[in-house]
Amino acid sequence: QVQLVESGGGLVQAGGSLRLSCAASGRSFSSCAMGWFRQAPGKEREFVAAINWSGSSTYYSDSVKGRFTIFRDNAKNTVYLQMNSLKPEDTAVYSCALDRYPFRPVATPGLFENGYWGQGTQVTVSS
Repeated sequence: QVQLVESGGGLVQAGGSLRLSCAASGRSFSSCAMGWFRQAPGKEREFVAAINWSGSSTYYSDSVKGRFTIFRDNAKNTVYLQMNSLKPEDTAVYSCALDRYPFRPVATPGLFENGYWGQGTQVTVSS
């Protein structure tokens, strides 16, 4: 049974920073890509960032490029999302996802269509 548990969300002022974590268990984490998605109230889920199994490939949405960084620690079975220069429009529930298939070399949003998902953590950015 795959389990993904996000943490690190909270309330922060615009311009501030947060680091989200996603701890994985129940599957060979180190061989699979990971991603972060977000969903704001009344909106569809939106891709944020992805990283391949080795960390050599990353991919970001245009809305967060240059402000957010995704990275992973395979020894800890954890993927992180460092969020800097936060804006009120970044307010959403952030969820992590694990690719179902191992060793896919390029990180893209489509890897997670049939993947595993966490429950999410709330991020609120005040103006």
